[in-house]
Amino acid sequence: MDCRVYAATGDPWLMMGGSGSGGGGGGGGGGGVGGQMLGGAFSHESEHDLAAMVSDFLENGSSCGGDSRCSSDSDSGFCELAHLADKISYYKVLLDQHGIDMLSVVNSLILSIKTMDLDFIRSGSCNASCIRFSLVKLLKLSGYDAAVCTSKWQGTGKVPGGDYEYIDIINYNDSGRADRLIIDIDFRSHFEIARAVPSYNRILKSLPVVYVGSLTKLKQFLQVMVEAAKSSLKQNSMPLPPWRSLTYLQSKWHSPYQRHIHPEPGTISDSLIPDHKLCNGHLDRLKSLIQFEMETDRNHLKKATSRVKLDRQATTALWSLLVSLFRLLGDCCCNLGKSTGKSQPSNLVLSLILSTIQTLIRDNHVIKVNLVG
Repeated sequence: MDCRVYAATGDPWLMMGGSGSGGGGGGGGGGGVGGQMLGGAFSHESEHDLAAMVSDFLENGSSCGGDSRCSSDSDSGFCELAHLADKISYYKVLLDQHGIDMLSVVNSLILSIKTMDLDFIRSGSCNASCIRFSLVKLLKLSGYDAAVCTSKWQGTGKVPGGDYEYIDIINYNDSGRADRLIIDIDFRSHFEIARAVPSYNRILKSLPVVYVGSLTKLKQFLQVMVEAAKSSLKQNSMPLPPWRSLTYLQSKWHSPYQRHIHPEPGTISDSLIPDHKLCNGHLDRLKSLIQFEMETDRNHLKKATSRVKLDRQATTALWSLLVSLFRLLGDCCCNLGKSTGKSQPSNLVLSLILSTIQTLIRDNHVIKVNLVG
């Protein structure tokens, strides 16, 4: 079985290592453009395809193909970043219980990986493949049908060919249908762009460190981030580069792939050991980001719980006051009926009470009521 590992595109692991030039193993690496840092992330695409893509982009600028516009021709293609940030927040909270549980499992397993557990994968740049295979090993020990997937696609038009590496878990539902759960251990790197505006960077940092979810949900994140990238780049009069287009990004996870449970053993040489040791730093960085994300989520949960408690107190006070006002309204009806023989209060009294109720309902978030017997 072919167990070659095609390293992940857009993976910034090697950015910490200096030159970023790797050997010609797997589906990328090599010298020249294929081994340089482009747009803030290390690219492991096919050297010739990537070189042609970058050259064409630099020469033709805004001629980036269909993905340089929004999804419809009538759309301007540049959306408000604040609105897109809300979309990202919305998609993050849409996780069902299974998704929440799986994210917790994956993060916990990554945090349990030790640098001594990272096996040498192959003769060439590892590009964090050792981390992925270590995670797959732990997932399988936990009973999950997990594997490292290597995808590969041919270039079409302005979108170049390439290869990518990620993890999937196969789940079988009651009807026997297999559903894939995608795991990407460096999700944010796919959306790094040059000269990003501050609001875009905030959206980027709001993305999950590790993506765990379906292909459908993944596509939602990709669509929003491509729109956000266009908006940010437009503010600097820059076009969207082909390697950040929706078609190119989708190719990483939607292209034909092979599943690998075990890596192909590599031959360790003195020249390759330092390159492989970079994965120790990559693992430390990943674990640090996950821990920070988990702590941030805990703080947000505490604040949200506190707000809910205050809202409940305000709502209770509001309803108590509304009950009192309706009682007052009833008393007015009785008193007016006794004194005038009419069964209805005056329009003025009724209007005042109803106006007060409407104001309280509208401003219930600032109500502070001290009811006295």
